[in-house]
Amino acid sequence: MARKIVITSGKGGVGKTTICANLGARLASLGFRVCLMDVDIGLNNLDVVMGIEKKVMFDIIDVIEGRCRAKQALVQDHRIQSLYIMPSAHSYSASNVTGDKIKEVIDSLDSNFDYILIDCPAGVEAGFHRAVYSANEAIIVVTPHISSVRDADKVLSILAGYDLVHKSIIINRIRGDLVLSGEMLSAEEIVRALKTKLLGIIPEDDDITALSTVGGLASGNVAGRAFTILCENLHEGTRKIYDYTMRYRGVFGNFRRNLKRKI
Repeated sequence: MARKIVITSGKGGVGKTTICANLGARLASLGFRVCLMDVDIGLNNLDVVMGIEKKVMFDIIDVIEGRCRAKQALVQDHRIQSLYIMPSAHSYSASNVTGDKIKEVIDSLDSNFDYILIDCPAGVEAGFHRAVYSANEAIIVVTPHISSVRDADKVLSILAGYDLVHKSIIINRIRGDLVLSGEMLSAEEIVRALKTKLLGIIPEDDDITALSTVGGLASGNVAGRAFTILCENLHEGTRKIYDYTMRYRGVFGNFRRNLKRKI
């Protein structure tokens, strides 16, 4: 039976899809069978991030409307054999899709995977509820900005009405240099504000931003290490947290901080 985890946030632009893609890839690289589900009907960002948009023959709407079976719509990642993507529709009236229909598709794949990661639409409208309805766990992605923290808090209050086994947060795009200089919220401040378990931290990394536009995934870079720790926390239940300020402490760290401010 798969762990069905919805990856959500209170607002767009916080990196949900990038988190979903890289977390899924890292889990699959460890040998787990992973399915990435794009339920943001009409926007289909996940297939672009994963670099499989030209391989899509069917999508989740084709499955819902009976034109193919769920397994036929899955696209296997060309890098990792145990990683599959269920693409969203390019254009469709999302109002015709119910939470029950999404859940039927996900449940039909349950026995084939260890993890099903559900990429949720931004906001807290109907698309959000369709995605959460199918999950038994939730990860809320938040960035170190007041507006994102407030929106994440709103999402957590809504999720309290769902029967979820676990809820946790991922802090994305945090900059250690700005935290140390007092110009950005720290991870500790965000956790205190949201009163929710911290699953992991992903630092700001230009490499992963560039890779996500061409179907690339984090590997040996800074974010790659952070995703490895995140994956271990999710699967093993550990509480290790990536040290996002380490590079900016000490003599050489001060040099890096000053250099980064000038770039």
